[in-house]
Amino acid sequence: MVHPAPNQRLHQSLNPRPTMTDTTAPAVLIERLPDHVALVTINRPEARNAVNGDVARGLHAAIDDTEADDDVWVVILTGAGSDAFSAGADLKAVSTGRGNELRTERGGFAGFVHSPRSKPWIAAINGPALAGGCEIALACDLRVAVPQARFGLPEVKRGLVASAGGLYRLPRALPQAVALEMILTGEPIPAERALQLGMINVLAEREGLLAAAQALAARITVNAPVAVRQSLGVAKSALDLTDAELQGLSAKAQSAVMASEDFKEGPRAFIEKRAPRWTGR
Repeated sequence: MVHPAPNQRLHQSLNPRPTMTDTTAPAVLIERLPDHVALVTINRPEARNAVNGDVARGLHAAIDDTEADDDVWVVILTGAGSDAFSAGADLKAVSTGRGNELRTERGGFAGFVHSPRSKPWIAAINGPALAGGCEIALACDLRVAVPQARFGLPEVKRGLVASAGGLYRLPRALPQAVALEMILTGEPIPAERALQLGMINVLAEREGLLAAAQALAARITVNAPVAVRQSLGVAKSALDLTDAELQGLSAKAQSAVMASEDFKEGPRAFIEKRAPRWTGR
């Protein structure tokens, strides 16, 4: 398990978060944690956190909210309860002709998988992440999971394809032969193997899942936010662009960083032998 960086406080509630089963409760919860971290929770434990229209709209809104908040530097995404991170699409909604509600124009499936995001998102995977749930986890930048988690794209078993990014993100996250086996057979892999193969960053027991995700977030938030966001933007394009195109993106990222207040703060803090006081501007 990772450990928090010095002087970084973890959220005080380290036990599994209470779930809200009231049908009037929001399908997506947003909470501000200490040290520039936001926690977003898919809150449909009674439906294994399956994605319906409310979840898609809620995640879409959560992205807008956290992107607009300069005090949020890292976002953690998890699911309520312990049965699943997300079971993917809500088949009840699909069967009643409301399948189009499970996506948004900008974000795609769940209002999330294709949405542009400049800040790091960490998936805190509290249970199985299958089908669309796996695609949501893959759309995050980093992943922390409990040993009980499983990852899979079972769409072919139902005559479907994993069209929310899984077919190209899984081969990026795993060795190609393993990813193709999962895609073609529809069979999942356990969290421990996902860790060994580099798909997830940290394996944590259920009672320490959020603490592990916060500790990973703390290792990010000690760094300059502008530099983190610019670096993430280039790195996420690494497999899609040529070296020449990536050199151009890197130059633009460097220019953006040099124009920030934090660019001056880093060397100043080093000379003064103190921790930097980042502003994110």
